[in-house]
Amino acid sequence: MLVALGLLLWRIGGLRPTAPPEMGNAGNATGLSGRAPDISAMSPEQRFEALFDRIERAVANGDTLTVQQFSPMALGAYAMLDSTSNDFRFDAALIELGVGNFAGALALADSIQRQVPGHLFGYLIRGEAADRRNDTAALNRSYRDFLSHYDAELGAARAEYGEHKPLLDDFRVRATASAKRP
Repeated sequence: MLVALGLLLWRIGGLRPTAPPEMGNAGNATGLSGRAPDISAMSPEQRFEALFDRIERAVANGDTLTVQQFSPMALGAYAMLDSTSNDFRFDAALIELGVGNFAGALALADSIQRQVPGHLFGYLIRGEAADRRNDTAALNRSYRDFLSHYDAELGAARAEYGEHKPLLDDFRVRATASAKRP
């Protein structure tokens, strides 16, 4: 599910603020906007994951109203975490990118790479932010940095890389294609 959300967010900007959705019964798609689980009894980590999962399902179903409604809640839940993992930082960065908060996404990329210099998520986030801002120089820089660290980082066998393999593979394909262009 996380992979589907990530791919949708990166390729179509599914969390960007837009005009109201053009769908009947927006925000009330079957199974999405029914009774929400009681997140008050959850740990902060569980709360963030539940909200992120809800956003992911909404993106997959084209329910932009639910995405817009729950993104601030998910980011608020992220802000309340006692500690974060690079996986949580990446998920939060996906939401930040989707709502157009590039500064927030880039700050998360920085924090990922402060924790683990050379971490691929940092380059991917920077590249996606650059792509959405039409900053070709920054995008090409992120592609180069990503490719230069790719083999060593995959050799580190980080669990989060396995969980987000399709996103990493897609970014690598684009980075490789960009490197081959004159």
